[in-house]
Amino acid sequence: MNSRMIYVVDGLELDLATVELRRGAEVVPVEPQVFALLALLVENHERMVSRDEIVERIWDGRVVSESAISTRIKAARKALGDDGETQRIIRTVHGRGFRCIADVRIVADGAAKIEIVPGVTAAFAAGNSAAELIASPPATKPSIAVLPFRLVGDPGSHAAISDAIPHEIITALSRLRWLKVIARGSAFRFREADPDVRVVGRTLGVRYCLTGFIEVDRSSVAISVELSDTDDGSVVWSDRFSGRMDGVHEVRTTITSNVVSALEIYLPMNEARVAGLNSPENLDAWGRYHLGLQRMFRFSKADNDSAAEHFDAATRLEPGFARAHAGLSFTSYQNAYLGYAHDSAKSIAAARAFAERSVELDPLDPFGNFTLGRSYWLEGDIEKSLGWLDRATVLSPNYAQGFYARAWADAMLGHASEARTNVDVAMALSPLDPFLYAMKGTRALSYLVEGKPAEAVFWIDEAVRTPGAHTVVNLVAAVAHTLNGDSAGASRWVRQARARNPDVTQDRFFRSIPFVDADLRRKVSAALAQNGIT
Repeated sequence: MNSRMIYVVDGLELDLATVELRRGAEVVPVEPQVFALLALLVENHERMVSRDEIVERIWDGRVVSESAISTRIKAARKALGDDGETQRIIRTVHGRGFRCIADVRIVADGAAKIEIVPGVTAAFAAGNSAAELIASPPATKPSIAVLPFRLVGDPGSHAAISDAIPHEIITALSRLRWLKVIARGSAFRFREADPDVRVVGRTLGVRYCLTGFIEVDRSSVAISVELSDTDDGSVVWSDRFSGRMDGVHEVRTTITSNVVSALEIYLPMNEARVAGLNSPENLDAWGRYHLGLQRMFRFSKADNDSAAEHFDAATRLEPGFARAHAGLSFTSYQNAYLGYAHDSAKSIAAARAFAERSVELDPLDPFGNFTLGRSYWLEGDIEKSLGWLDRATVLSPNYAQGFYARAWADAMLGHASEARTNVDVAMALSPLDPFLYAMKGTRALSYLVEGKPAEAVFWIDEAVRTPGAHTVVNLVAAVAHTLNGDSAGASRWVRQARARNPDVTQDRFFRSIPFVDADLRRKVSAALAQNGIT
């Protein structure tokens, strides 16, 4: 059975698929042009529809008299139980046009997912018996609709903010190659005050829905956003932002970047949760990929091996899956960087090969470019990584891990100020990132580069206490405390490093932290030797 879109206005149903206006089980008779006019006004109930637009859409731009328009408006009002005196549903904006002012809800009748076809109103006007709605194919990658935000209060000259912010979020999300984003034209049809996200999901064929609420109070503005799973209506993530109305454009920019960064984290987490409910034989490539991501960011050998298995399964199910190849590059990198594999040379080669394959399959995916850039670190060639890392953030300006990676490379090259600038961007974009420990550690490294061990101690102590921190981070902490004259603190972190890996050596440390500056390497080497690391 095909699903269809139905608008509910004042208890009446306007069925776009069957071209029927119904009151309960009773069909209210309307002429095709009157139904087309009703559809035009209801679909655009958030705004006034001008007389010129009515002529263009209903009469295909032909010259018609004012009385012809008035006759159709009168018939539309009569069909809805309205009239020109009370104007309870259709209001006349004198000399300009008309607007549907009643509450409008959208429901979807049927089980199949659909995607709205642009121009359905024109089909009604032409006298078609039904509007064509195309069933969307089953989605494999995550999909999302960003709805217009609800506005409460008087925004003054910033009235467009309720559309402007979600529109900018749609534009930013569209850069994420792994996410299907519904276009504004379809998503912005859902303007009711409290939309049923499950209906949105069924109607637009999306798994996720982002909604927002804007409160304006004199000089201030507060904006709440909520990401929901349309399958069960549950909230996946929410946040609240505030600022001054005279700084609303800065607030708008902040919201857009934070929402995109949050979705980079929470959508894969939820996808992994859902995939985990299925048995392995029922998982598709995207399910395998997201389970791999979940394991990958746990930063242990067992989880890294499990992540690689999921990514490998994803590439076998879908050989052209670029992100799964990037995932294999990531896990191979971890094997080499953290010494998980006995044959580090093989892991280094695999990290490069999988990353190159990912970029070959999809050169515009930032994750693939990120992994290709990092693969050069394993060979100590930091300079060669920069172009790929910069490309990742150009492709996705909200890609926090790309900014972190560039910051780390800057620190290795001795560019302390640039490192802090980039890592601060990364932490602002993604304050709960799985790489947060590494971001804090990178800030510590930037201070070591500048010869400021006290500042380095503050940040590295933050890093080692952040989930995900590994043996290399412990050793950086030992170096920072030694250079700051705190031998007791250094000994504490060395003990923790040895507890995790009894075989820690300077050679392995400098393969992970390849400072370019020779003087700094000597100081770090001496600090490690002072703590028994040779």
